[in-house]
Amino acid sequence: MQRLTVPLLLLATLAGLVLAAKLGWIDLYVQTTLMFLCINIIMATSLNLINGYMGEFSCGHAGFMAVGAYVSSLLSVALFTSSATFGEPLLPPSLALLGLPLCLLAGGVAAALAGLLVAFPSFRTRGDYLAIITLAANYIIISLVENLDVIGGARGFMGMKKVLNNMEEVAGLPWMVIWTFVGTVFCVWILQRYIRSSMGKGVMAVCQDEIAAEIMSVNTNQVKLTAFLLSSGLAGVAGGLFAHVVGYVNPQAFNILKSTEAMVMVYLGGMGSLTGSILSAGLMTVLLEVLRPLQIIKWVAIPLLLIILMQFRPEGIMGNRELGDLFPKLKKYYRFK
Repeated sequence: MQRLTVPLLLLATLAGLVLAAKLGWIDLYVQTTLMFLCINIIMATSLNLINGYMGEFSCGHAGFMAVGAYVSSLLSVALFTSSATFGEPLLPPSLALLGLPLCLLAGGVAAALAGLLVAFPSFRTRGDYLAIITLAANYIIISLVENLDVIGGARGFMGMKKVLNNMEEVAGLPWMVIWTFVGTVFCVWILQRYIRSSMGKGVMAVCQDEIAAEIMSVNTNQVKLTAFLLSSGLAGVAGGLFAHVVGYVNPQAFNILKSTEAMVMVYLGGMGSLTGSILSAGLMTVLLEVLRPLQIIKWVAIPLLLIILMQFRPEGIMGNRELGDLFPKLKKYYRFK
């Protein structure tokens, strides 16, 4: 029964959110903020796999988010709606309810394949050199999208709201609230299982000493490849959710500032801590909304917060600890044996 505590709690939370949204207890602004919170959790936890657990320095995570956003958006619009780009839908619009999760997964797979741009160079580079490669990958992806007029180019791409309307016609529920919540739980669960697996132990061995890990028969290239593919793939899922929440996607929404947001969340929460990434994603989402009236000044206040944190608590909020390390009695409720 203890093992069912967390799943039942998550299910009750989702049911509460759906009921509150359906009855109007939380307005569209609050719903959108909660959805952005879920997306930020996916971004922060997936980047933490590389920058935290593996000890690399990736600073172009938003590029993979862009790949997932465009691929999932193009698929959902082409399959379930009529548009000037693709014409009539390829499938009945009523199937959008079941097809959207598959489109999001397809966006994640495409982003994982784009992660090969970083995975293979990581075999021979570390530190600042890998940071330059990831930054270059971010700019390559953004520039490529901006020059593809068939998908809108620099103007962006839209039509995802029609997909959501088709879903609501089948069942009048806040479907994006549901899918962002389910997607977040799924991604965090995948990362937790991966980190506690033998492959995840190899990731932490690479972080400690790559040469020693190779001596101890750890296939470091395979470990890096798998970690980069998983991290970029989950970023793609976050991008797909972002595109469908907003209903419009633009290449500049995934520039270096978006990558910086993810890095701030990782270092604020603590490298090597999923709990820390979740907490920092929540804190960052609230700060971004509170400081929104300040416009560009918020990008002075938020980095200043990071500087202060690095001075007084460089390990972040949680360091490399999880919630179960602070409260050992909670381990039996969610840790895998």
